[in-house]
Amino acid sequence: SRGSYLYDAVNGHRLIDLYGFFGSMPIGFNHPYFDQPAVRRDLLCAAKAKVANSDVYSSAYAEFVEAFARVAGLPPLDKYLFIEGGAAAVENTLKAAMDWKVRKNMAAGHGERGTQILHFRHAFHGRSGYTMSLTNTDPRKTDLFAKFDWPRVSCPYIDFALTESEREKDVIAREKKSEQEIRDYVDKRKIDICAIIIEPIQGEGGDNHFRGEWLKKLREICDDNDILLIFDEVQCGMGATGKMWCCQHFDVLPDLLAFGKKAQTCGVMAGPRLDEVKDNAFRLPSRLNSTWGGNLTDMVRSTHYMHIIEEEFLVEHAAKVGAYFLDQLLDLQRYEPAISAVRGRGLLLAFDLPDADTREKFWKGLFDLGVLTLRSGDRSIRFRPALDITAEVVDEAVGLIRQYCRKRK
Repeated sequence: SRGSYLYDAVNGHRLIDLYGFFGSMPIGFNHPYFDQPAVRRDLLCAAKAKVANSDVYSSAYAEFVEAFARVAGLPPLDKYLFIEGGAAAVENTLKAAMDWKVRKNMAAGHGERGTQILHFRHAFHGRSGYTMSLTNTDPRKTDLFAKFDWPRVSCPYIDFALTESEREKDVIAREKKSEQEIRDYVDKRKIDICAIIIEPIQGEGGDNHFRGEWLKKLREICDDNDILLIFDEVQCGMGATGKMWCCQHFDVLPDLLAFGKKAQTCGVMAGPRLDEVKDNAFRLPSRLNSTWGGNLTDMVRSTHYMHIIEEEFLVEHAAKVGAYFLDQLLDLQRYEPAISAVRGRGLLLAFDLPDADTREKFWKGLFDLGVLTLRSGDRSIRFRPALDITAEVVDEAVGLIRQYCRKRK
């Protein structure tokens, strides 16, 4: 495997990788940077023992934290928690929010209340513990497991199948409906709601995009009602959208941000509102913690990845190549009636097909032609390439997609 090409050892074929290990590959395969003896030594040294980073502060850990803050930091979200797994990262944003709200309520004489999380339809936030009560994409992932009765509201995503003029009118109506649902829940449950959580771009739920105005409205609602705003950027963060964090496109800062996937190490960034509570979860030792506090080998790899991202300006590259990829897909849509609702931001791209059955055949057909993609929502194909994909690879992939479209007619 090399760059954006994955070698299939079973049949000897080379596949164009637009799947990226579910969007977790920041850089293509076998980047020459990793051929350096010093880099190999770093990785081997970190892999020899699984260090409990929560208690043992190694120089490799310190180098990672410094690199993360420099390359990916989002001031003023300057409190960090590192942990293994995106669901665990999200879970700790929820725990931090609960801790914050319950302590506020107790101080005000309201008792131990304030643990509910308001969330959206089509959301995917993980499938462990608390996150099971938020995720509502595929019933196979949540049915029959215990869940909390937390407020769930409609999702005012942009419908890219509509014309531009219809699209704006439609999404504004959706936003008004969702806003009213949120305000009704806030009026009804009052101090019991501690946070609103949203993916700035919903991934598994259908590659659903939101307007910046909507994220700003959520910020306003949270500020007015003593609620924390959580952004789940496990999939859409770390440069994938052409900015380091998706929320930077909209100039909206959350109070808590969950990250993972392309960062290689998962975790949480927390902002200054947490300090409204003196003994918040980021201040009390071991209030939020795990045995390893993230995986040191992943951290060392991430440190090197961030060096490449910084040196090769790959976030800017993702914006440029992503815009080119989007243009190619929009052109494809003009000539292929089966393809609709082409959408994207940076290298997070998708399109719709007429129905689920067509989508399954399309996904398999692309694989057979040598293009690895992902499914999304009920009838979407999504693309999650590495940040260093080139325009030439995009051309090759779009050519094969076009070839499949002609073949199926």
